[in-house]
Amino acid sequence: MASVQMHALRLFREQGYSATTVEQIAEAAEISPSTFFRYFSTKEDVMINDNYDPLLIAAFEDQPAGLSPIQAVRAAINAGISEMSTDELDVMRQRDELIGRVPELRAANLKNMIQTIELMAGMLAKRTGRSSDDLEIRTLAGAIVGVNTSIMLYCAEHREFDFAERMDKALSFLEAGLPLQNIE
Repeated sequence: MASVQMHALRLFREQGYSATTVEQIAEAAEISPSTFFRYFSTKEDVMINDNYDPLLIAAFEDQPAGLSPIQAVRAAINAGISEMSTDELDVMRQRDELIGRVPELRAANLKNMIQTIELMAGMLAKRTGRSSDDLEIRTLAGAIVGVNTSIMLYCAEHREFDFAERMDKALSFLEAGLPLQNIE
Protein backbone atom coordinates (compact mmCIF):
# COMPACT_ATOMS: atom_id res chain seq x y z
CA MET A 1 0.00 0.00 0.00
CA ALA A 2 2.77 2.46 0.91
CA SER A 3 4.50 1.87 -2.43
CA VAL A 4 1.30 2.62 -4.33
CA GLN A 5 0.84 5.80 -2.30
CA MET A 6 4.42 6.90 -3.01
CA HIS A 7 3.93 6.44 -6.76
CA ALA A 8 0.59 8.25 -6.63
CA LEU A 9 2.09 11.16 -4.70
CA ARG A 10 4.93 11.46 -7.21
CA LEU A 11 2.53 11.40 -10.16
CA PHE A 12 0.21 13.94 -8.52
CA ARG A 13 3.18 16.29 -8.03
CA GLU A 14 4.44 15.79 -11.59
CA GLN A 15 1.15 15.80 -13.52
CA GLY A 16 -1.39 17.26 -11.15
CA TYR A 17 -4.09 15.40 -9.29
CA SER A 18 -6.82 15.69 -11.94
CA ALA A 19 -4.54 14.67 -14.81
CA THR A 20 -3.36 11.50 -13.07
CA THR A 21 -5.40 8.34 -13.62
CA VAL A 22 -5.71 5.18 -11.55
CA GLU A 23 -4.26 3.30 -14.52
CA GLN A 24 -1.14 5.48 -14.43
CA ILE A 25 -0.75 4.95 -10.70
CA ALA A 26 -1.17 1.19 -11.09
CA GLU A 27 1.36 1.09 -13.93
CA ALA A 28 3.91 3.09 -11.93
CA ALA A 29 3.42 0.79 -8.93
CA GLU A 30 3.63 -2.28 -11.20
CA ILE A 31 0.21 -3.56 -10.25
CA SER A 32 -3.02 -3.97 -12.18
CA PRO A 33 -5.88 -1.48 -11.80
CA SER A 34 -7.94 -4.28 -10.22
CA THR A 35 -5.21 -4.75 -7.59
CA PHE A 36 -5.27 -1.00 -6.96
CA PHE A 37 -9.00 -1.24 -6.26
CA ARG A 38 -8.42 -4.10 -3.78
CA TYR A 39 -6.52 -1.61 -1.62
CA PHE A 40 -8.33 1.63 -2.45
CA SER A 41 -11.99 2.24 -3.30
CA THR A 42 -11.27 5.47 -5.19
CA LYS A 43 -8.39 7.58 -6.45
CA GLU A 44 -8.95 9.87 -3.45
CA ASP A 45 -8.46 6.98 -1.02
CA VAL A 46 -4.87 6.49 -2.17
CA MET A 47 -4.02 9.78 -0.43
CA ILE A 48 -6.54 9.65 2.42
CA ASN A 49 -6.02 6.11 3.73
CA ASP A 50 -3.00 5.26 5.85
CA ASN A 51 -1.84 2.59 8.29
CA TYR A 52 -1.61 4.84 11.33
CA ASP A 53 -4.95 4.06 13.04
CA PRO A 54 -3.91 0.61 14.35
CA LEU A 55 -0.65 2.12 15.62
CA LEU A 56 -2.53 4.92 17.39
CA ILE A 57 -4.92 2.45 19.01
CA ALA A 58 -2.07 0.26 20.27
CA ALA A 59 -0.10 3.24 21.60
CA PHE A 60 -3.25 4.63 23.27
CA GLU A 61 -4.03 1.32 24.94
CA ASP A 62 -0.44 1.13 26.23
CA GLN A 63 -0.78 4.40 28.17
CA PRO A 64 -0.95 4.22 31.97
CA ALA A 65 -4.46 4.19 33.47
CA GLY A 66 -3.71 7.29 35.56
CA LEU A 67 -3.50 9.56 32.53
CA SER A 68 -6.54 11.58 31.54
CA PRO A 69 -8.03 10.70 28.14
CA ILE A 70 -6.37 13.71 26.47
CA GLN A 71 -3.04 12.99 28.17
CA ALA A 72 -3.25 9.42 26.87
CA VAL A 73 -4.02 10.66 23.34
CA ARG A 74 -1.12 13.13 23.52
CA ALA A 75 1.27 10.43 24.70
CA ALA A 76 0.04 7.99 22.03
CA ILE A 77 0.43 10.53 19.23
CA ASN A 78 3.88 11.53 20.48
CA ALA A 79 4.90 7.87 20.65
CA GLY A 80 3.64 7.24 17.13
CA ILE A 81 5.34 10.27 15.65
CA SER A 82 8.62 9.51 17.40
CA GLU A 83 8.66 6.10 15.69
CA MET A 84 8.22 7.61 12.21
CA SER A 85 11.27 8.13 10.04
CA THR A 86 12.11 11.49 8.55
CA ASP A 87 10.97 10.15 5.17
CA GLU A 88 7.61 9.03 6.60
CA LEU A 89 7.08 12.44 8.18
CA ASP A 90 7.95 14.12 4.88
CA VAL A 91 5.47 11.93 2.98
CA MET A 92 2.81 12.71 5.59
CA ARG A 93 3.45 16.44 5.11
CA GLN A 94 3.30 16.10 1.31
CA ARG A 95 0.01 14.21 1.57
CA ASP A 96 -1.38 16.88 3.90
CA GLU A 97 -0.32 19.63 1.48
CA LEU A 98 -2.06 17.84 -1.39
CA ILE A 99 -5.22 17.31 0.68
CA GLY A 100 -5.21 21.01 1.51
CA ARG A 101 -4.95 22.03 -2.15
CA VAL A 102 -7.21 19.54 -3.99
CA PRO A 103 -10.97 19.97 -3.45
CA GLU A 104 -11.72 16.29 -4.15
CA LEU A 105 -9.23 15.25 -1.49
CA ARG A 106 -10.58 17.76 1.02
CA ALA A 107 -14.05 16.27 0.52
CA ALA A 108 -12.72 12.71 0.88
CA ASN A 109 -10.85 13.78 4.00
CA LEU A 110 -14.15 14.84 5.58
CA LYS A 111 -15.40 11.27 5.24
CA ASN A 112 -12.17 10.06 6.82
CA MET A 113 -12.58 12.55 9.68
CA ILE A 114 -16.00 11.11 10.48
CA GLN A 115 -14.50 7.61 10.59
CA THR A 116 -11.68 8.88 12.79
CA ILE A 117 -14.16 10.45 15.20
CA GLU A 118 -15.87 7.05 15.46
CA LEU A 119 -12.52 5.38 16.09
CA MET A 120 -11.51 7.99 18.68
CA ALA A 121 -14.90 7.75 20.43
CA GLY A 122 -14.45 3.99 20.71
CA MET A 123 -10.97 4.39 22.19
CA LEU A 124 -12.11 7.04 24.69
CA ALA A 125 -15.21 5.05 25.64
CA LYS A 126 -13.19 1.93 26.34
CA ARG A 127 -10.72 3.89 28.49
CA THR A 128 -13.41 5.71 30.50
CA GLY A 129 -16.00 2.93 30.76
CA ARG A 130 -18.57 5.03 28.92
CA SER A 131 -20.53 4.36 25.76
CA SER A 132 -19.04 5.49 22.45
CA ASP A 133 -22.27 7.39 21.73
CA ASP A 134 -22.07 9.32 25.02
CA LEU A 135 -22.33 13.05 24.21
CA GLU A 136 -19.19 13.98 26.15
CA ILE A 137 -17.18 11.14 24.57
CA ARG A 138 -18.28 12.15 21.07
CA THR A 139 -17.60 15.81 21.78
CA LEU A 140 -14.09 15.06 23.01
CA ALA A 141 -13.44 12.74 20.07
CA GLY A 142 -14.58 15.46 17.65
CA ALA A 143 -12.43 18.05 19.39
CA ILE A 144 -9.33 15.85 19.19
CA VAL A 145 -9.92 15.12 15.50
CA GLY A 146 -10.51 18.84 14.92
CA VAL A 147 -7.21 19.68 16.61
CA ASN A 148 -5.44 17.11 14.43
CA THR A 149 -7.02 18.51 11.27
CA SER A 150 -6.19 22.11 12.13
CA ILE A 151 -2.55 21.24 12.87
CA MET A 152 -2.31 19.03 9.77
CA LEU A 153 -3.45 21.90 7.53
CA TYR A 154 -1.39 24.50 9.40
CA CYS A 155 1.84 22.52 9.13
CA ALA A 156 1.16 21.73 5.47
CA GLU A 157 1.08 25.48 4.80
CA HIS A 158 3.97 26.30 7.17
CA ARG A 159 6.74 23.79 6.48
CA GLU A 160 9.00 25.45 9.06
CA PHE A 161 6.87 24.17 11.94
CA ASP A 162 7.29 20.76 13.52
CA PHE A 163 4.05 18.76 13.36
CA ALA A 164 4.69 16.79 16.57
CA GLU A 165 5.49 19.91 18.56
CA ARG A 166 2.45 21.81 17.25
CA MET A 167 0.15 18.85 17.81
CA ASP A 168 1.31 18.42 21.39
CA LYS A 169 0.92 22.14 22.07
CA ALA A 170 -2.58 22.17 20.54
CA LEU A 171 -3.70 19.14 22.56
CA SER A 172 -2.31 20.77 25.68
CA PHE A 173 -4.40 23.86 24.85
CA LEU A 174 -7.48 21.64 24.44
CA GLU A 175 -6.75 19.88 27.72
CA ALA A 176 -6.49 23.24 29.50
CA GLY A 177 -10.04 24.03 28.39
CA LEU A 178 -9.15 26.23 25.39
CA PRO A 179 -8.31 29.30 27.50
CA LEU A 180 -8.31 31.83 24.66
CA GLN A 181 -7.49 35.33 25.82
CA ASN A 182 -8.15 38.58 23.97
CA ILE A 183 -5.04 40.35 22.73
CA GLU A 184 -5.08 43.95 23.88
